[in-house]
Amino acid sequence: MRFRQRARLRAVAGLTTLLLPFAALVGLASPASAATSVTATYAKTQDWGSGFEGKWTVKNTGTTSISSWTVEWDFPSGTSVTSAWDADVTSSGTHWTAKNKSWNGTLAAGASISFGFNGSGTGSPSNCKLNGGSCDGTTVPGDAAPSAPGTPTASSVTDTSVKLSWSAATDDKGVKNYDVLRDGAKVATVTTTSYSDTGLTAGTDYSYTVQARDTADQTGPVSGAVKVHTTGGGTDPGPGTGSKVKLGYFTEWGVYGRNYHVKNLVTSGSAAKITHINYAFGNVQGGKCTIGDAYADYDKAYTADQSVSGVADTWDQPLRGNFNQLRQLKAKYPNIKVLWSFGGWTWSGGFTDAAKNPAAFAQSCYDLVEDPRWADVFDGIDIDWEYPNACGLTCDTSGPAAIKTLTSALRTKFGANNLVTAAITADGSDGGKIDAADYGGAAASLDWYNVMTYDYFGAWDKTGPTAPHSPLTSYSGIPKEGFTSAAAISKLKAKGVPASKLLLGIGFYGRGWTGVTQSAPGGTATGPATGTYEQGIEDYKVLKTSCPATGTVGGTAYAHCGTNWWSYDTPATIGSKMSWAKSQGLGGAFFWEFSGDTGNGELVSAINSGLN
Repeated sequence: MRFRQRARLRAVAGLTTLLLPFAALVGLASPASAATSVTATYAKTQDWGSGFEGKWTVKNTGTTSISSWTVEWDFPSGTSVTSAWDADVTSSGTHWTAKNKSWNGTLAAGASISFGFNGSGTGSPSNCKLNGGSCDGTTVPGDAAPSAPGTPTASSVTDTSVKLSWSAATDDKGVKNYDVLRDGAKVATVTTTSYSDTGLTAGTDYSYTVQARDTADQTGPVSGAVKVHTTGGGTDPGPGTGSKVKLGYFTEWGVYGRNYHVKNLVTSGSAAKITHINYAFGNVQGGKCTIGDAYADYDKAYTADQSVSGVADTWDQPLRGNFNQLRQLKAKYPNIKVLWSFGGWTWSGGFTDAAKNPAAFAQSCYDLVEDPRWADVFDGIDIDWEYPNACGLTCDTSGPAAIKTLTSALRTKFGANNLVTAAITADGSDGGKIDAADYGGAAASLDWYNVMTYDYFGAWDKTGPTAPHSPLTSYSGIPKEGFTSAAAISKLKAKGVPASKLLLGIGFYGRGWTGVTQSAPGGTATGPATGTYEQGIEDYKVLKTSCPATGTVGGTAYAHCGTNWWSYDTPATIGSKMSWAKSQGLGGAFFWEFSGDTGNGELVSAINSGLN
């Protein structure tokens, strides 16, 4: 069974900017005037696990030109520069120095220059200097920024308050005070290592970090994040609570050619009708979770009209991109939970290495999902392994127990307060992909499975026979028995997966053939029908008008227009599928993916009303 094809990800080299505590560099003319005339930022523009690409950007913000620059920094042992461009980079032990080339030393007022390098290891720069001056632009060399405080602990949680405590930061000149940040925004400045936050909303999730400030007013890195859920306010939606899960996938690459952004969830009305979002995809490389598209994830700058909050991103904002937009969405719709989904059709190859050391994989995923820059954005992790002990784009031979071992490690690391889920095959045929792995055993570690009950049939079989790609039930002439939602759900239940841990999958797109003369399913074809982004596949929002449904089969719709034959779900067939899901006691439904829906979210509305 095929899953979805991925749009090509945009190259992101040179685009991702991560502001570090030492990132503001001093100027170059004289100590007095230079302190505020030149700034710089460091960026890790790509990360492939064992190595990375970094970039420094120096900007002249003063009123006169500068004629040269020298940037110095330290890397921890094990991290080094392997090659560089647009600067002469040398080292002495773990200390690195970059000098301008003959042609890029002069910077006019308002101009900037960047130089880059490839590095090995996983460390980040520290102790940065420029021409011997401090990198923060305000202090003399040798006055280092304070360290990160300890991750706060939460106690005395009530409907409207929480007490936070943390271990002290260190600084060479002494710590003056601490900024307390709630969901990334400062709510208090205190001189002690504790704070009680009040005026909160009952039954709501919050994330807290702390940042130290020294006597020279330098701020250090933020601490790790602690998540707090205030008491009262009812229960969270989810399986077993009486509320059904209504989950949609949001794709990171949709912000490019599709021009689909987090704000579209608001303008379409969909945000008010869902409970969960899976953000797709993080990559799996070398047995570890890694960033998928850094630019789209956390660097893309949004204008005020594009932003959920209506406020434009700034150049020096610590977090931008989809992650910041999701943060704003959660502030507007606090009931929505967001999971970071890793893998998918294109990036599932890394799970084979992950299965060799599940604990190390789980640790890498936890470190990435709970990164202090965006820990408050995510409520858990979803793995989309296509397919354990079977073949997708690549073949895996990890054995039937691999999925159970991997999910158990994730649950152990992420704990009971985070969601851990998995998107899985819906191949219900005898000896098929469900039979290849221990999905029953793995279910004990998971909150639910997203059962991918779509992409059963499509124009990868170029000559047909035509068949609906997401049949709910079997029908006379179906090309392969077991390729239905009902068969998949039945088989998973038989393997011991509770019905409440199964979500029915809906595709917000159709699959189609061309060269078809027969209106009913089972006709022959000459190849895939033309699609906007890929041959043989098209969004529902296009098909509903370009090729309206002409019949139904197996609980889903099909359409014959000209020589094209398409199958897709409509609001009516989704309504029937939701009724079936409720009759089976399923935990809810999920869909791939938001941008295939109409501008007013009619498919999301059908899922919402069908599950209520």
